[in-house]
Amino acid sequence: MKTLMSLVLLAVLLSGCGGWTPVSRLHPYRIEVQQGNLVTQDMLDRLKPGMSPSQVRFVLGTPLIVDPFHKERWDYAYRLEKGGKVVEQRRITVLFEADKFKGLEGDVKPVAKAAEAKP
Repeated sequence: MKTLMSLVLLAVLLSGCGGWTPVSRLHPYRIEVQQGNLVTQDMLDRLKPGMSPSQVRFVLGTPLIVDPFHKERWDYAYRLEKGGKVVEQRRITVLFEADKFKGLEGDVKPVAKAAEAKP
């Protein structure tokens, strides 16, 4: 009887510990993942209207997407993940007209012109 009671007590205590697993409390290390082309504001500031595609490629690097159906458009995408969560995401589209740089679209800040900055 005493043995049966101790076995029942042991079974109850062990069943209470069944929900606690040390593995579920461990978090694996997740590396920092950078994907795409990092295009900084300094790089965008160096672009001038009328630049050739090779000059734009020199400044920004090779575009991530060159659409064969829209050769006047290059897409640059960048994504940074830390710990499995997206920290930063940017998308920039470079537009050309007659093989000359025309402008930018996407996540860009307007550039203050030198003529406007001087009083």
